[in-house]
Amino acid sequence: MPYVKPENRVKYEKVLDELIGTLKSLPMEEVDGELNYVVTKILREIYPLRYFHINKAVGVLECVKLEFYRRVAAPYEDEKIKESGDV
Repeated sequence: MPYVKPENRVKYEKVLDELIGTLKSLPMEEVDGELNYVVTKILREIYPLRYFHINKAVGVLECVKLEFYRRVAAPYEDEKIKESGDV
């Protein structure tokens, strides 16, 4: 989990719950495109249009990917190996 103190996370809960609810209400085939739009819109609004900032945004996305894999995908795969056996 990114190292954001619990008391600093509170300010995002309401807006995140609303955003997540909106995304979860979509047909599954629309979620990826709309999630991509939301993330891209946030990054474009936060980072000025300069190589330095674009590079930082790409780094953030890479860290998000790695954190999601480490926290969600890897444990899921480990559980499936226990259920079905390893390759």
